[in-house]
Amino acid sequence: MTIHSSLKLSGASGGQRNVWTRVERLAALKKAGRWQEGDRVEGLRKVRTSFKAKAKKKAEEPKADAAGGAKPAAAPAAAAKPAAKK
Repeated sequence: MTIHSSLKLSGASGGQRNVWTRVERLAALKKAGRWQEGDRVEGLRKVRTSFKAKAKKKAEEPKADAAGGAKPAAAPAAAAKPAAKK
């Protein structure tokens, strides 16, 4: 018997998993240097799964330059635009 199309969840199997297989955990521990060949494969340390990074905002605050001073404030948008012709 099949599931009705209105009851299926689209993309449910393609989401982020929060549980890793042993092989995935071993690879992450090897990369972090917390597991070497010959160590036990039972009773592995916990491994935190990765989370999606938050998107950065487009307009960031101006950072201080190498001399230690802050960058000058930008001119107002109205002054930067040329006057409209009538």
